[in-house]
Amino acid sequence: MPLHDPAHAFVPYPDVPVRHAGTGPLSGLYFGVKDLFDIAGYPTGGGNPLLLALSGIKTQTAPTVQKLLDAGAALAGKTVTDELAFSMNGNNAHFGAPINGNAPERITGGSSSGSASAVSSRLCDFALGTDTGGSVRAPASHCGLYGIRPTHGRVSLESALALCHSLDTCGWFARDALTFARVADVLMAPDTTPLPARPRLLMPSDVWGLVDSAVRPAWDGALQQITQLLGRAQDCTAVLDSFDAMYWSFRYIQGREAWMTDGAFISRYAPVLGPGVKERFDWSSKVTDAQVEEAEQFRTRFRQHLADVLGSDGVLVMPTMPDIAPLRTADEASLEVYRNQAVQMLCLAGLSGFPQISLPLASRNGAPLGISLLGPAGTDRSLIAIAQQLAAAAA
Repeated sequence: MPLHDPAHAFVPYPDVPVRHAGTGPLSGLYFGVKDLFDIAGYPTGGGNPLLLALSGIKTQTAPTVQKLLDAGAALAGKTVTDELAFSMNGNNAHFGAPINGNAPERITGGSSSGSASAVSSRLCDFALGTDTGGSVRAPASHCGLYGIRPTHGRVSLESALALCHSLDTCGWFARDALTFARVADVLMAPDTTPLPARPRLLMPSDVWGLVDSAVRPAWDGALQQITQLLGRAQDCTAVLDSFDAMYWSFRYIQGREAWMTDGAFISRYAPVLGPGVKERFDWSSKVTDAQVEEAEQFRTRFRQHLADVLGSDGVLVMPTMPDIAPLRTADEASLEVYRNQAVQMLCLAGLSGFPQISLPLASRNGAPLGISLLGPAGTDRSLIAIAQQLAAAAA
């Protein structure tokens, strides 16, 4: 970890040298890695002290991390994660709450809290995170960063601690569009079905309807930039059946898979879990087979619905989060309310498996606010190219 970590973004492991290529496309860049990924010479703690104690020192490095090292990037350290990656608040009861570099009085969001903190605090150039229910997109919006939830399965999660196998993705953060794209060059092959040069921009009025009318104008400037580049947006309906149907389908699938992943560990060792995390696992342990079966059927229908809405050339433009990040002094109950509001927006990409990027193009009351582009499966690189074009147009 860096000798100086004022943001408390990194796990304070002893510094172990990790070799990287002397030259390459990422040469000169430093990166952080969420403490879910194995790195030879380090333990993998997953944000829980008991899991850390049981980890042992790893002898292999996760392939995604190794790709970055082989491309010349240098490891800055392993970053703090919310406990077992099952939180969106950016607060770990055991390892603290990393600082939001662009709004220090507000939370980073999670669970990739340390990675977003490290990049926004300029302690590294980019950082790996994971996104199951919003764990890259939420911190990207809150911390004023570029962030991506890729098409499900596009970036390897081998040798990384899981939460939900059908929802987990590997994403990353960067402060600028060029660095964001350079990482994609290393981690992703070109899109097999890229978007056209001028995709069809879609405005999901139902999703925008979730935003409070007092907050809505904060995105006006960002929307103007995007429509100047891509043309006028057409109204569309992204939701299938209802927000409740989407929300609960996502929650039931997430809960069942989270318990399948961590339930045996929790049942055997009874680890001390922090506020919010403990309650979510308790709830997850009670999800029924009938609830999961219905949720899986809904997911199949929703994925087809959203694929039909997008076609091969459509891009949704939507808020990443309902508002700027809550204050660090917010209580657990109000954070849970905010989380549940956010999941209604974030679950579109989660249920469909489609890629979504959050762009740091808006703000309110001096705090960052992200706006998102969500495209068809496999158009990740095309969305990143749009981010670069927007950055170039604003320069």
